[in-house]
Amino acid sequence: MIPVAGVIIGGMLLWELVKAAFSIPDFKLPHTYAILGELFRRTGRGELWLTALGRNALVTGGEALAGFLMGGLAGFVIAAAFIHWPFAERGLLPYVVASQTVPILAIAPMVVVWLGTGWISKAIIASYLTFFPVTINVLRGLRAVPPDALALMRSYGATPGQVFFKLRLPASVPYLFTALRISATASVVGAIIGELPVGSAAGLGVVIINAAQYYTFRATNLWAAILVAALLGMVFYFLIVEVERLVVRGQQSVADGESA
Repeated sequence: MIPVAGVIIGGMLLWELVKAAFSIPDFKLPHTYAILGELFRRTGRGELWLTALGRNALVTGGEALAGFLMGGLAGFVIAAAFIHWPFAERGLLPYVVASQTVPILAIAPMVVVWLGTGWISKAIIASYLTFFPVTINVLRGLRAVPPDALALMRSYGATPGQVFFKLRLPASVPYLFTALRISATASVVGAIIGELPVGSAAGLGVVIINAAQYYTFRATNLWAAILVAALLGMVFYFLIVEVERLVVRGQQSVADGESA
């Protein structure tokens, strides 16, 4: 906790130092205390801006979570299919890679037109950014099995399912969580991008678009929204880190029990 607080305070000091050193005006780079103060400003309806941002963050968080689960599951299934059917990997992997060369900003409006402005379109956009790192990392993890262990299981007549669940899947866990940590923050970005097209009623993307229109007059408004979006991404990231810690601990307990 103390190192985190130190990084935050150090970052704020560096921010103020850069602002003072280059004489950056407030409409370009507001003071950190002004951004934090903006969170406690009351809106025209008498509501704290922090409360309004939190309400919109919940909307974005729900969309990002749905996209994260959809993309993570899709990426895992694709990787598992590739490991079982190598011809599928040879034929489809180039298209999986090519899918990430299409800018998400170009795809998002089309998805919203096809599926409407509800949460499902944002979740689909978030899953688009999520499935690729999971596919690539899990595929690598499923292959990261000791050759001797693989040969031993096959010599005992293990079925492909037994090889997958008892050998390949445990070996892929570190790779899976590496991908999930990347995908966790990417899903938040995807959900926010999905909220940018016209028609969305709530979410941090809507707040950011509205705040950007008045950036010259109230720059702190946009920076406060960016701050909350960053915090939401960090929450997703650290939740995955915590789940990883529990899973690794569980694997270690099982291994200790088997060796005892």
